[in-house]
Amino acid sequence: MESSSGYQNLTETVDRKISNTFTAKRQAQDFEMSNVTVVPDETYTVAQAVDAFGFGKFQVKLSLFTGLCWMADSMETTILSILSPTLHYEWQITLFQEALVTTIVFLGMMLSLPFWGSFSDKFGRKPALTLCSVLLFYFGILSSMSPNYTWLLILRGLVGFAIGCSPQSVTLYAEFLPCKQRAKCVVLLDCFWALGACFEVLLALIVMPTLGWKWLLVLSTAPLLGFACVCPVIKHWLPESARYLVASGQTDKAIDTLKKVAHDNGKPMLLGRLVVDDIVLEEKNGRFTDLLLPQLRVTSILLWFIWLVCAFCYYGIVLMSTGLFESGNNNRICSANLDGDIFKTVQTCTAESHYLTTHDYIDLLWTTLAEFPGIFATIYVIDRFGRKITLVFQFTMFAINLIFLFQFAKNRVLLTITLFFARGIIAGVFQAVYVYTPEIYPTPLRTIGVGTCSAMARLGAMVTPYIAQVLLKSSFTTSIIIYITAALLAAIASSLLPINNERNVKEYTEKD
Repeated sequence: MESSSGYQNLTETVDRKISNTFTAKRQAQDFEMSNVTVVPDETYTVAQAVDAFGFGKFQVKLSLFTGLCWMADSMETTILSILSPTLHYEWQITLFQEALVTTIVFLGMMLSLPFWGSFSDKFGRKPALTLCSVLLFYFGILSSMSPNYTWLLILRGLVGFAIGCSPQSVTLYAEFLPCKQRAKCVVLLDCFWALGACFEVLLALIVMPTLGWKWLLVLSTAPLLGFACVCPVIKHWLPESARYLVASGQTDKAIDTLKKVAHDNGKPMLLGRLVVDDIVLEEKNGRFTDLLLPQLRVTSILLWFIWLVCAFCYYGIVLMSTGLFESGNNNRICSANLDGDIFKTVQTCTAESHYLTTHDYIDLLWTTLAEFPGIFATIYVIDRFGRKITLVFQFTMFAINLIFLFQFAKNRVLLTITLFFARGIIAGVFQAVYVYTPEIYPTPLRTIGVGTCSAMARLGAMVTPYIAQVLLKSSFTTSIIIYITAALLAAIASSLLPINNERNVKEYTEKD
C-alpha cells in the first residue's frame, strides 16, 4: 500500500525529471467556468474553454460519430467468435489454426498502437480516424475474398492493424468533454461498443444461413463506410481536436473550433488569448522507464496484470459462448475427463464442427445484451463504493459466476443465464479499469501509462483463444478453472492498488 506522502514524492520526482516548469498550473485541468466569459489574466486554454462551454448539443453530436467508430471496432471483434467455428467446418482447419485467426487480429492491434499514436500526434486525430476507417473497410472487403487460410490470416492481421486506431476516437471525444462529465461520458460511450456487438450478432443471424461468412465480412464494414463518407462532408460534427490544433501552432483553427462548440452549446465565446496548456506540453515527455520508478513500480505492475486478465476473461467469455452453444448442438464437448464430468467423454478431440443455428445466434444475442446492464451498474457502483472496491467485487463475482458453469452447462437456459451474468460483470470490469487507470498516474505519465496497459490487454486477448477455443474442446473443466483462477488473482491484485476513489486521487495529485 502506497501512502499519500509516497505518492507526493513520486510526483515531485517525475516533475523534476520531465520539466522544470511544472508548477501549480496543473490545477487548470479542473478549472470550472460556468457563466464567465472573460478570463482574469486575459488568456485561456482549451481545457478552460471546454469547461466553460459545458456539456451540450456539440458533445451529443460528437458522441454519435465517435460512437460509430467504436461500434465498428466492436463488430470486427465480435465477428471473430462467429467466423472461427465456420472456418473450422468449411476449411477443415485445426483448432490451433482456428484460434490463430483470432490471435492475429489482436497482434495487429498491439503492433499498430505506436504507429497510430505517432500519426495522430503529427497529423491530428481526425485524419487518423479517417485513414483508419478507409483501411479497415478496404481490408475487410479483401478478407471476404481470401482464397485460402494463409491469405485470410494476412488480411485479418491488417484489419487488426487498422483497428488499433479506434482508441483515438475516445481520445478525440474526451478532449471536448468538461472535466466533471469526462469519466461518466467516456464510460457511456462504451454503450456503442455493446450496440456494435449486438448488431453484429443480428447481422450474422440474417446473413450466415443464406449468404455465408464472406458476405458477413463485407456487410460488417458498413459503419466504416458511413464514417469514412461522412467525415469530409459534415466537418462541423466531427472537428479536429482543438487541443491538438493549438499545440501544433494552428491557433486560428483551434479558436474556430471552440467557437463552434460555444455556438452549439448556446454559450458565449471566451474573451482573451488562447494559449497552450502546460499539460499538453508535459504529456509528450512521459517515458516508459518513469512507470517503473520506485514509488510507482508496484502500481504499474498491478495494473498491467489487471488489464491483461480483464481482456483475457472478457474475450474468453465471448469466444467461449460460441463454443458452448455450438457444442450444445451435439450435446457434448470433446473432453479428456472422466465420465463423471458434466459432458460425456468422446473418443476423439477432432469431432467435426457445425454451423451455428438460429437458436445459437439468439442465445448469443442474449449474452451480448448483458453488456448494457453491466455498463450502467458499474457507473452506479463505482461512484458510491470507489474504484478499487468495485474491481475487487466484480472480479470475485465473475469467478463465482463461472463456477456455476460446472452445474448449468448441460441446461441450455441456465447456461445462457450464466453466460449473461458473466459477460455483464466482465464488461463492467473493463469500464472500471478505464476510469481508474488515467486517474492513478500523474499528468506527465498518463498517456504512456494508459498505453502500456492497453498493450497488456491486447496480450491477454491474444492468449485467450487457446483456452476458450482449443483447450475448451479437450478439457472443459481445466479451461474454466484457468479463468476462475485468473479472475481471483486479479481481484487480489485490485485489492493491493493504492487509491480507491476520486477524492483520494485529487488529494494526492493536487499536493505540491
